[in-house]
Amino acid sequence: MSDSEKPTLLVIDGHSLAFRAFYALPVDSFQTRDGQHTNAIHGFIAMLINLLKAEKPTHIAVAFDISRHSFRTREYPEYKGTRGETPPEFKGQIPLLEEALHAMNITTVSKEDYEADDILATLARQGEEQGYRVFVVSGDRDSIQLIRPDVTLLYPSAMGVSQLTRYDAEKVFDKYGVQPHQYPEIAALVGETSDNLIGVDKVGPKTAAKWINLYGSLDAIIERRDEIKGVVGDKLREQYENAVRNRKLNHLLTDVELPVGPSDLERKPIDEQALREVFGRLEFRTLLDRVLKLDGQGAAPDASAAQGSAGPDSVPSTITAPTPATVLDEELELWLSRAQKNNPEGLALAVEEQGGVPIGLGIASATESLFAPWSAGSLDYSALETWLASDSPKIMHGAKEQIKTLRRAGLSVSGLRFDTTLAAWLVRPDSSADRSLAELVDRTLAEVLPTPDPNQLVPDDDSDVGPATQAWYIARVAAAQTSSLDERTLRVLGDIEIPTLMALVDMELIGITVSHEELAQLSSELASTATDLATDAYEIIGGEINLGSPKQIQEVLFDRLSMPKTRATKTGYSTDAGALADLQASSPHPFLGLLLQHRDATKLRQIIETVDKAIAPDGRVHTRYVQTGSSTGRISSTDPNLQNIPVRAEEGRRIRHAFQVGDGFETLLTADYSQIEMRIMAHLSGDEGLITAFTEGEDLHRFVGAHVFGVEPKDVTPAMRTKVKAMSYGLAYGLSAFGLSKQLRIESSEAKKLMSDYFERFGAVRDFLRNVVLQAKEDGYTETIFGRRRPFANLNSANRVLRDNDERAALNAPIQGTAADIIKIAMINIAKDLKEQQLSSRMLLQVHDELVFDVAPGEWQTLSEIVTTRMSTAAELRVPLEVQVGRGANWNDAAH
Repeated sequence: MSDSEKPTLLVIDGHSLAFRAFYALPVDSFQTRDGQHTNAIHGFIAMLINLLKAEKPTHIAVAFDISRHSFRTREYPEYKGTRGETPPEFKGQIPLLEEALHAMNITTVSKEDYEADDILATLARQGEEQGYRVFVVSGDRDSIQLIRPDVTLLYPSAMGVSQLTRYDAEKVFDKYGVQPHQYPEIAALVGETSDNLIGVDKVGPKTAAKWINLYGSLDAIIERRDEIKGVVGDKLREQYENAVRNRKLNHLLTDVELPVGPSDLERKPIDEQALREVFGRLEFRTLLDRVLKLDGQGAAPDASAAQGSAGPDSVPSTITAPTPATVLDEELELWLSRAQKNNPEGLALAVEEQGGVPIGLGIASATESLFAPWSAGSLDYSALETWLASDSPKIMHGAKEQIKTLRRAGLSVSGLRFDTTLAAWLVRPDSSADRSLAELVDRTLAEVLPTPDPNQLVPDDDSDVGPATQAWYIARVAAAQTSSLDERTLRVLGDIEIPTLMALVDMELIGITVSHEELAQLSSELASTATDLATDAYEIIGGEINLGSPKQIQEVLFDRLSMPKTRATKTGYSTDAGALADLQASSPHPFLGLLLQHRDATKLRQIIETVDKAIAPDGRVHTRYVQTGSSTGRISSTDPNLQNIPVRAEEGRRIRHAFQVGDGFETLLTADYSQIEMRIMAHLSGDEGLITAFTEGEDLHRFVGAHVFGVEPKDVTPAMRTKVKAMSYGLAYGLSAFGLSKQLRIESSEAKKLMSDYFERFGAVRDFLRNVVLQAKEDGYTETIFGRRRPFANLNSANRVLRDNDERAALNAPIQGTAADIIKIAMINIAKDLKEQQLSSRMLLQVHDELVFDVAPGEWQTLSEIVTTRMSTAAELRVPLEVQVGRGANWNDAAH
């Protein structure tokens, strides 16, 4: 019987592949709504799909270990003793993986007291004897001993099974210098760290292979050990028993009594109903489609799919990453010239850095890649520097940090056309999944990004991905993303997000001057205040407690002081800020008042210390902006977070006082939008009343209050204004009458009437908010005026909680998303004007709707005109965008 006529048996080490998938895909990005981690399952199934398509087995089984205990641990209790505890996120995934495999009608096999390797060995022997071509898939090198003329080892090395290493006898000899059945003897002499099998000191793989070829076998080596000279011979004579023990333990059994044999493992049609049920619980929507295509429902992928232009539903054939070319000088210039000509859409760029310094750059198209080692001043990099600074289109993944690294090394970067991280965020802004390169490779290419195996004794040469191969994957991911993005989202990416990224690079590198002395003084004062507050609080309750301990606070408030209970929690009753503020409002108590003041002082001191620690040697704080941190498009700030500094509290203003104008600059300029979200509400709703208020320059909340309460604007009291202000903003966030009553501390009946009167006067607002949700239910997403989309999966859900949450979020998404777009567009245009007019003034901070600048001497008038014009014209609305500008030596004094 020819090989082509033989049936094909595929046997897989389930735990081995699941662990590789677990470490290849980020844990937190693969989690169901009820908290079940699924990265190992997802990665395993994705790898299995490619494996089934590539090898087309007629028979298949997956073997699993039952536990770490087997006849080997009875023989040698320390066997595998150095392996750490199973990660808690991995626990529970194997039973679910087995469910998924059963739904695919794939047999799983386990045997008490034996390892999966022994099951594979037994099935491989049986398969070969019964006329099968056998493929063994295992990441355990002990499986090399199973290789025979009809048994091939598919070793999933770093590439998972998207690029397998095929081991036959010739491959084993080329790599290790011995025949497959002799490999365990090398391992016995060298030892296996992952199995806690200690070998013979000073004996490495090459020495072991030399001895085996010289003497013929491990037994012969031990028998003639006295002939081996030198230190290594002494070590062998002292420790040969280690090798004897290791060889006994790494021998795989081929005669385990199993409940199935090769003929019982015939591949059967998928149980679609069971598969949909299991994958539904696992929330594997895209993966479900890919598995269903295995039954012949989908055509084989074409070349375009293989290049990554297909969407996530396609399953491309295995593609081997090109070997990177390492080039310098003239070769580099020629390579770039040719590659740019052949790839006008752009080349991918990946930066390898060490300690914040670039040490190498990877550049790639979808078909080839280049590695350029970087060492400033030692070689001619003019071609590379010219290309980086040029407008030649570039594609990157997580571009901001890499561009900053290059900029710190004195390398200018221009021409960024596409960022795969930003593209993934625009498609799924509510999810943190699919942001890493590994996740994007899995989702868009149905492949597994090479990842080093943490348990591998002797790493493969290809066990990690350098910047050139990363760039190659980035190029292919970008092509797949581009083909699947709608035109409006592509415009948001290209016209708003990428230019914003470049502006943020400048702002992060520049930073803002902060006074350590002022922060230290304020921190000391707050520490003293907190101590005094604590002392007063202890005096009231007659003893000291930990004011930061929820348990002790509960005991004081609800047991000793018998105060009304707050909402119940798993550990008693809530002591969070909102609950205690409500409690103090309804049932005031001196101790609770002091506790709340103590919390405020402690929180402010923590903010101060965080900012103070972030002051760099240049005396400036370089916050990091998170462009993908919100689902609405808002930019957030971290390391330190400059958006959580309170504006209205006196201490908060003193913190801002420490943010000062930089040396050599004249003053700070601050500019922010006035009531931008309400102006967007007026524009989107078309409500004539709101539009009139803004176009005539009225105080919005006084104007609205006059209409709601039926009085003249001059007769609107501060209390009335507060109520309508809370309602106006609250409506845009889905605030209910109950929520409004709680926020304003009024009766629910009054809150309902207030909302009713509001909508009677401003009916277009009500209609707009209602239609936003209705349209989103039909489309599946909301959209800003610039085309930014936010998808909602649960607007039509039968689960009321999920549905209500999505409805509330959908109300505000177009408003807050449009506000985010507007300030980004303003930033882009201001940065452009600063550059074109060659001004020395600098944009420093973006906090909510506010921008902060260092103003160079003599540039105030020009800069204030640029900022005011660009911010007020960032969008064409039915109402004016009002911008308030201030100046001062520090952030607080520059307030307006």
